[in-house]
Amino acid sequence: MSGNIELLSTTLAAAKAEDRAALIAYLPAGFPTVDGGIEAVKAVIAGGADVVEIGLPHSDPVLDGPVIQTADDIALRGGVRIADVMRTVREAYEATGVPILVMTYWNPIDRYGVERFTAELAEAGGAGCILPDLPVQESALWREHADKHGLATVFVVAPSSQDARLATITAAGSGFVYAASLMGVTGTRASVGAQAQELVGRTRATTDLPVCVGLGVSNAAQAAEVAGFADGVIVGSAFVKAMLDAPDEAAGLDAVRSLAGELAQGVRKR
Repeated sequence: MSGNIELLSTTLAAAKAEDRAALIAYLPAGFPTVDGGIEAVKAVIAGGADVVEIGLPHSDPVLDGPVIQTADDIALRGGVRIADVMRTVREAYEATGVPILVMTYWNPIDRYGVERFTAELAEAGGAGCILPDLPVQESALWREHADKHGLATVFVVAPSSQDARLATITAAGSGFVYAASLMGVTGTRASVGAQAQELVGRTRATTDLPVCVGLGVSNAAQAAEVAGFADGVIVGSAFVKAMLDAPDEAAGLDAVRSLAGELAQGVRKR
C-alpha cells in the first residue's frame, strides 16, 4: 500500500486555492493515553485542522520544550510503543481522511528498521515524516524507502540556515518545508517575530514546496500573522498545554477542539 503524500500535497494546495494558510496541528501519540490521543487528534480535526502531525514520544526530545516533554513523559510511562503510533495514524486517518504525518527523531526509526517503519506507516495511511534531527547528507536510505512507499520527507530549516544550506535541504525534501520560526525549542511565545518571515522568504527562493512555520504560535492573532507570509501554520505546544491544563479528558478534548476552531479562523484572516 502506498502512503498519502499526494493527499498532503492536494490538501496544502486546496488551502492555497482558498487564499489562506493551512492549519497543521501537532499532538503526541499515547497522550494522555493511546485511546485518548486518538480522540484528541479527531478533536483538532473536527475543530478545523487541515493536517496533523503525530509525535513519536522520545525520552530526549531535543527540539521540544517543557510542555511537550511533559506529555512525552506521560506517554512513555504509559508504555507507548511504535505500534501505538501507527495505530494512532491509522485510526485518525480512517476516521477523518485528513493527511497524518509522524514527527520523530531518527534513533527510534533506526532501531526499528527503516524499511519496516516506512512500510507500516504507508500501510496505516500515513502521509510522511518530519525528521528534525536527520541531517540531509545522511538521509539517502530514509528517502529511498519513503519514496518507495509514497511518504513525504519533511526537513526542518532554521533562521541560522545559510542560503546554500537551505537549497540543499529543500532539494532533498518533499511534502512541505518546516520552517522553525526561531532558534530554540518548541513552546508558546508572546511574539513569533520577523525572523520567521525572513526565513520563509529565503526558503521560498530555493523551492516550490509549501513553507510552513512552527515554534511559538499559540493563538488566533499569531496564526493570522504567520498566515500572512507562510503556506501553513504549525501549532503544537498550545494544543498539548490545553490537554495538560484540563481537569479531565473530556474537558481536554473540548479545549483542543475549541482552540483548533480559533486557530482555523486565524489562518483565514491573513
